[in-house]
Amino acid sequence: MSESSERIEELDVDQAENLDTQDDDLNTQEIEDDLNETDEDVDKGDQEEVAEEGEEVPDEEDEVDDRDEVDGRDEVDEEDERGEEGDEEESGDPLDEEGDIAADYLEELLDIADLDGDIDTYVENGRAHVSIVTDSQTLVGKDGKVLEALQELSRLAVMTEVGHRSRLMLDVAGYRESRRKDLVALATEAIQSVKETGEPAHLAPMNPFERKIVHDTVAAAGLVSESEGVEPKRHVVITQEQ
Repeated sequence: MSESSERIEELDVDQAENLDTQDDDLNTQEIEDDLNETDEDVDKGDQEEVAEEGEEVPDEEDEVDDRDEVDGRDEVDEEDERGEEGDEEESGDPLDEEGDIAADYLEELLDIADLDGDIDTYVENGRAHVSIVTDSQTLVGKDGKVLEALQELSRLAVMTEVGHRSRLMLDVAGYRESRRKDLVALATEAIQSVKETGEPAHLAPMNPFERKIVHDTVAAAGLVSESEGVEPKRHVVITQEQ
């Protein structure tokens, strides 16, 4: 074979190799382009999907935390409500409490003195009232003096428990109610006398409870009354309206 033929063959081989290399490069470039286009399509699809949904879906852990927080607040609120209701039930009416304290004190006293009697309590006109229902006048005494002393002892027992002065009223064997009727009748007679003569009427010494009944009766009749003197001789004076 001549040298020219060998050179031609060498050129053909080189050209063939170059063509194969170019084909490989082209194929590689095409593959890379296809991959890039695929990635871009995936990215665009993801972006569109997120845009359509508008917001991210919360994780399950976040949802559990939210439920725990809500449940926790609900439990705390329920406990607070139960606590407030319990406080209201425990507090109750302070006047009812005063009556209960006095009733307990008087019940012990009746046991010690070996006296019979039932105890009733109620609230009226902003005061606690305690009544000992009995046929005995032992705890009333002459002119109600024992009753007045027993009332003061009951008030002291209440004050020891609640920490403030009590205006509790005590009645025994219906004495105060009976006395009320007598005082209204007495005040009515004095009022009539003042209207007829124009002269002031001086009543007998009374305790604060009795004077209050007289003052109320006089005021209802349109006359004037005032208390004069000092205990135990403090009394009511009734005059015409000035």
